[in-house]
Amino acid sequence: MPDQFTKKFMLNRLNKVERNKKPLIHFWVPYPLKVAPSQRFRVELFLPLLNKNGYQYEVLTFLDQHAWDNLYKPGKGLVKAWGTVIGFFRRVNHLFRSIKADYIFLHREAAPVGPPVFEWLLARVFRKKIIHEYDDAIWIPGGEKMPFFKKVLKATGKVKYIIKWSHKVVGGNDFLCDYARQFNTSVIKIPTVVDTENGHHKLRNQFEGERIVVGWTGTHTTLHNLEEIEQLIPELKKEIDFDFLIISNKPPDWHFDFLFKKWEAKTELDDLLKMHIGVMPLKKGPWFEGKCGFKLIQYHACGIPAVASPVGVNPLITLHNKTGFIAQNASDWKNYLKQLIQDRQLRSTMGLAGHEHIEKNYSLHSQLLIFLSLFS
Repeated sequence: MPDQFTKKFMLNRLNKVERNKKPLIHFWVPYPLKVAPSQRFRVELFLPLLNKNGYQYEVLTFLDQHAWDNLYKPGKGLVKAWGTVIGFFRRVNHLFRSIKADYIFLHREAAPVGPPVFEWLLARVFRKKIIHEYDDAIWIPGGEKMPFFKKVLKATGKVKYIIKWSHKVVGGNDFLCDYARQFNTSVIKIPTVVDTENGHHKLRNQFEGERIVVGWTGTHTTLHNLEEIEQLIPELKKEIDFDFLIISNKPPDWHFDFLFKKWEAKTELDDLLKMHIGVMPLKKGPWFEGKCGFKLIQYHACGIPAVASPVGVNPLITLHNKTGFIAQNASDWKNYLKQLIQDRQLRSTMGLAGHEHIEKNYSLHSQLLIFLSLFS
């Protein structure tokens, strides 16, 4: 039998181990890994660093790979519906697996449609600490262009309740955080980040390439934002020689010459580096105020100056006259693009300034400690 001193020593050791024990985190995310930009850069990018810092985690996805592969294909209604049904069964399984978790990190929502049943069960029945994270104004019905029945199915009114039930809330910008503070006092801002050491670590040499390439990257659901400059591009091409590149999962229905590259994770960086100049036109309205400017973050991380609309966080990422230009109207768009197309030195200077800005404020290492503090 151990003596009193040995018992006390063992108890102190156990208490120390318990204090130093890292929590188990369950990441509830919508999509399979490595396919969706928001999830990749707001969740998946941090996972290797959680490993390095001794954290345990599991990633639990609503959609499986088959459902994702068919999500944006025309038709396939039954396949998509069945994929959603399977997703709900998966979440039931995740619910019981999460009994052992210390934190539930919820990216956007537990399920893409319906009321917040899983969130309520996690918070009220299983008494789990939910960290609710989002990078869009997901409480606004419709958001990007969406049919009416989808607006109803998404039940966006649930967002305020998820925020209320959460232990902490993470928003991608001040607009999103201000909304959350109406319902929860523990709100933290973490912008979308890039890995400037291993991911977006190459810089565009602005003195290479005979033809200048102006470019845009994004999913097909955001292509409509390009309507602001759709007529301007062919007009400008008549005055000055350049190419316009679209990197997306689908091309736009344009009636003038442009380059199209289907987005692929394995060529993402090389495709971005084909651009000399990036653009981010953005419509006005509450939904667009919630955007986190990720296109601009990607451009500037790669030393690519940008022209952007004066909406939401755009002016905080593209610093006017320093890392690019903020275009107030069509005339500005034309003049600023023309100026950048014609001036390699200006592009180079702004590109380097943009990279430094991202390194300091929107890089993985700049936000890592804040991210890790969520689990304390």
